Amino acid sequence: MSVQNGRDLLVKVDLTGSGGFETMAGLRATRIGFNAETVDVTSLESQGGWRELLAGAGVKSASISGSGVFRDAATDERARALFFAGEAPRFQVVIPSFGTVEGPFVISAIEYAGTHDGEATYEMTLASAGKLTFTAH
Repeated sequence: MSVQNGRDLLVKVDLTGSGGFETMAGLRATRIGFNAETVDVTSLESQGGWRELLAGAGVKSASISGSGVFRDAATDERARALFFAGEAPRFQVVIPSFGTVEGPFVISAIEYAGTHDGEATYEMTLASAGKLTFTAH
């Protein structure tokens, strides 16, 4: 895989619930993380005293975070509405030369900031709220 442009990592939200995804406006930095908790089944009979983990068990989760410039676009309005309503619509994360992750996410945090001599910025954190799918590119 060759070096990829960071701006090509996109976070998209379904604006209406109809499957029409639109890129979140103003994002400059984006991060996605995946986690799978482990289930320890080590016992006195574990070979050599080594820890044993139960394959396929545990809770899987994903988190998305992003920051950027506040644009007051349709996606900004949708994000605010989703946060205050506590809804979990479908989001897409496009990872360049890798694939697309899609599924329900809850916006768990939104922060707005600004200085007297700069632009208004925002930070947003999303937490997976159901099964995610992955489509390779």
